[in-house]
Amino acid sequence: MDLDRHRIVGFGLLVVVFLFSAHVFAEEPSAAVGRLTLQEAVETGLGRHPSLLAARGALYVQRARVGEARANFFPRLDLQSDYNRAAASSTPSGTSRTSFNNYLASLSLQQRIFDFGKTGAELESARENLRGSDLSEEASRQTVVVNVKVAYFGLLEARRLVQVREETVRQFEQHLEQVEGFHQAGTRARFDVTKAEVDLTNARLDLIRARSAETITRVTLANTMGAPDRPIGELEDLLSFKKVEIFEDQAIQTALTNRPELLSFSAQRRAAEASVRSAQRNHFPVLFGVADYTYRGQDFPLAWNWDVGLNLTIPIFSGYLTQSQIAEARAHWVVTGANEEMLRQNIILEVHQAFSNLKEAEERVLTSEIVVRQAEENLDLANGRFLAGLGASVERTDAQVLLTNAKTSQIQALYDYRVAESRLQKAVGRRE
Repeated sequence: MDLDRHRIVGFGLLVVVFLFSAHVFAEEPSAAVGRLTLQEAVETGLGRHPSLLAARGALYVQRARVGEARANFFPRLDLQSDYNRAAASSTPSGTSRTSFNNYLASLSLQQRIFDFGKTGAELESARENLRGSDLSEEASRQTVVVNVKVAYFGLLEARRLVQVREETVRQFEQHLEQVEGFHQAGTRARFDVTKAEVDLTNARLDLIRARSAETITRVTLANTMGAPDRPIGELEDLLSFKKVEIFEDQAIQTALTNRPELLSFSAQRRAAEASVRSAQRNHFPVLFGVADYTYRGQDFPLAWNWDVGLNLTIPIFSGYLTQSQIAEARAHWVVTGANEEMLRQNIILEVHQAFSNLKEAEERVLTSEIVVRQAEENLDLANGRFLAGLGASVERTDAQVLLTNAKTSQIQALYDYRVAESRLQKAVGRRE
């Protein structure tokens, strides 16, 4: 008996340990998921999003091209060595041949002295393109920021909608219990019970859809941050209304001054102008300073010599290559200018749209607050009438659906307002 008792106790302890371990491991993943603030989400996106990595790569390319253009200002030093073996005939018939060696080692120095500003124009073009790439990277950063904000607010919206649906399910469950009690007491018909069951089932279906949408928006936020495998826990409750004081004309002027995309196109246009000047300089001569120090001969010890001089290259005819290069540079300048103007017009339109969306969402937020209060009062009255036996079950259901829709509209209005605010900030060229 003692042995059996010990076995039972040991088995019981084993079960307790197993259940405790299962509870710990089940809770561990959620415990490891910390609170994610909006600032942390934005910083993660700025550090990990692939679009920014591509933009930085393009920036590094332009930096290298600046170095390539600057290299023409510096001297060029080359070391050359050569060996060949030759044969010469001693008679015209070639019956006797003599072979000999040729050795050469040369150190040459070349310095561009004057090229009518061609190298300077090339360097200016490269620097403006570098500035344009730098501004394009900033534009990519602003795009990542606004996308993270929109996804963050979207997840907040989805989670609030889940809470609304959960509350609706609880209300319908409570209503079903009340109706069943009244039916058992004989004061309500079976129809009321069936109607309450259908309402509860529909509410649960809405809750399932809301939870599925919450899952999708959570994955969307992680992907927008450039960290698709990152778990996301609690968020900051930022889905609130705080009126933004800004004037439309002021917003447009700020956008035309600050938008990095527009500034990037301006830099690209200046780079295209410099490219035109550089292509035009191909018609002019180029003056080089040259110096050589050589060892040469057919046998050791070799003879050495040196020379210093000037080299003037005058282009005469290149198969119309220079004319084609100038035409290409001018066409590129025209295209860049047209794209700059098109972007300018699109920015003005974007600001108009963002400002209009902000004002519309503001009015909807204020109106939805009133509607929610009215719907809550209406539900309280319907509940009171139902419990007093004066109201029908349908009346109470309609009041609950009206409140659910009012809260849903309020949450969507708050989401739209925060999104419109973020897009307006991006439209005027701000990252905060």
